[in-house]
Amino acid sequence: MGFLPVAFFLKRTIINLMRIKGIQKLSLVDFPSKMSSILFTGGCNFRCPFCHNSRLVLHPEVQEDLDIDEIFSFLEKRRNMLDGVVVTGGEATLQSDLVEFLEKIKNLGYLVKLDTNGYKPDVLESVISQKCADYIAMDIKNSLDSYAMTSGIEDFDKEKIIQSASLLMSSGIDYEFRTTVVAELHGKENFEKIGLWLKGARIYFLQSFVPSENTIEKNFSKPSADALKNYAEILRNYIDNVQIRNS
Repeated sequence: MGFLPVAFFLKRTIINLMRIKGIQKLSLVDFPSKMSSILFTGGCNFRCPFCHNSRLVLHPEVQEDLDIDEIFSFLEKRRNMLDGVVVTGGEATLQSDLVEFLEKIKNLGYLVKLDTNGYKPDVLESVISQKCADYIAMDIKNSLDSYAMTSGIEDFDKEKIIQSASLLMSSGIDYEFRTTVVAELHGKENFEKIGLWLKGARIYFLQSFVPSENTIEKNFSKPSADALKNYAEILRNYIDNVQIRNS
């Protein structure tokens, strides 16, 4: 029996560092026009007060890591049933071995969608340059002047968000921008500024915040249907394809 190269063991060790906290085995909506599984990573560099994944964001250590070998065994068995895999969070770009992990999923023949808040443009650039994602969804939390409040971090660096958005728009990869609209955090002026900033974007989704016991803070409400329609119309002055996504 021949010896396996050291690189094999190094690669395996790196991938096994990936912290996956949950799996949704089937989704018909998270990857556009695809049947997919969703993998949830723990931890986040934002503290959006309306976030529904508060446990993944604030206390990822409470949830046990899923076994990586078992995840890939599941994906191997579902190769003829699923089209793709969504990697989300928390914030997936905080994982130091994200690129290697996505590459392994791609090697199984899956399409890969990555969800991100865009605050790690260097990681995003690596994902795009290594061609280990087919679709990237970037959250646009708010207009740039309201980003710190909406993302929940005081030392917010807007240049990172600007860089990530520009990277996606010039990359040639399939992507979407999306905003979870919260009645207390978003208004017409915000979407006017977003439209000017992201003029010419490929596609933009608005989705309504839905109050939940799982959010980081509890004092937020959903926007009216009319408000969502108005915000979409504002964005359509700058972006051709603007859609309201069902919650």
